[in-house]
Amino acid sequence: MSKIKTLEELKNIISDLKNQGKQIVFTNGCFDILHYGHIKYLEEAKTYGDILIVAINSDESIKKIKGDTRPLMPQEDRAYILSALSCVDYVLIFEEIEPVRIISELIPDVLVKGGDYQLNEIKGREIVTSAGGKVLTIPEIKGKSTTNLIQTIIERYKVTGNW
Repeated sequence: MSKIKTLEELKNIISDLKNQGKQIVFTNGCFDILHYGHIKYLEEAKTYGDILIVAINSDESIKKIKGDTRPLMPQEDRAYILSALSCVDYVLIFEEIEPVRIISELIPDVLVKGGDYQLNEIKGREIVTSAGGKVLTIPEIKGKSTTNLIQTIIERYKVTGNW
């Protein structure tokens, strides 16, 4: 069974899991070119509850955030790769720039973002905290980012053209 779900499918699944007393953790991002920093982040996010939902920006919403050269990997590929991780229970693709609507519909117990965010910058935090949930950040791992990876690829291959 696929871990990639629509919002409607996830609402039903999460409702059942909450009735079983499960703690739902939610995070979101682009996750373009999955790397070590992403994996460590998701593994730690999972430790804050029983079920980890990862919402990923659609290709169109990433273009609005990062420009026309991104994403490098299509949303279907990014969702599939994330769903293959044992620490990820469900993956959802969303069209908006920010996942506030999704958070308001799922109301996770824990909302997690990377350490590059201040708590007061995290979209959807009021929804989670007003429902009694927690909002947390996980420190970044220095030098482990998609932007750094892209820069490394550009630097290594622009001179030699060695593919």
